[in-house]
Amino acid sequence: MIVQIVNGMRQAVPIVLGYIPVGFAYGVLAEKSGLGPLTGIGMSIIVFAGSAQLIGAGLFAAGASPLTLIVTTFVVNLRHLLMSAALAPKLHGWKKWQLALFGYELTDETFALHTMRMKEESPPKAETFAVNVTAQSSWVFGSIIGYLLGGQIADVRPIGLDYALPAMFIALLVPQFVKPVYLVTAVVSGLLSVTLYLLGFSQSHVIAATVIASTLGLGVEQWMKK
Repeated sequence: MIVQIVNGMRQAVPIVLGYIPVGFAYGVLAEKSGLGPLTGIGMSIIVFAGSAQLIGAGLFAAGASPLTLIVTTFVVNLRHLLMSAALAPKLHGWKKWQLALFGYELTDETFALHTMRMKEESPPKAETFAVNVTAQSSWVFGSIIGYLLGGQIADVRPIGLDYALPAMFIALLVPQFVKPVYLVTAVVSGLLSVTLYLLGFSQSHVIAATVIASTLGLGVEQWMKK
């Protein structure tokens, strides 16, 4: 089991490298938004959803109502239903409390990693949970450091922390280029996203590009199999 845990921690390294700086940025924002230490850091432990936490801290600073915070967080995290459903077949035979714990720590980044890990068969549970726990621990660690140093930092943008998350996704994406069609799909998606953004689709360019490129990639892959 120790070997499995170490393997899981090792696989989570790319996520850790992205989570610590972004969690740091969230901690700074939480401190500047007026959230208390228990609330600000507690969100990283209980909610554990980067985008929802950043939006929540911003809404709290703007004086939004509790209902607004709850509804916004719910809508932002609805994508977790799809991610969980996609991985559910690989978790057949798991106990309910194990599924609950796995789902609680599932994020966009761990989903991307688990998709690769579970492509052929479900890996050991200890290894899988080690990935999730390592990822969340790094996020909580970054949040704590950011919150404690928040009063000393006026603006996190000059530090370049906003690039940490895209860099992490690039690190998770590259190992998936096992077929030429996957690489072409990724390139088309990126070019299409930039094009749509320049055309004015500032709110939906990523989603639209992803859906279009993925659909084309699937069509090409199915055509090649014939």
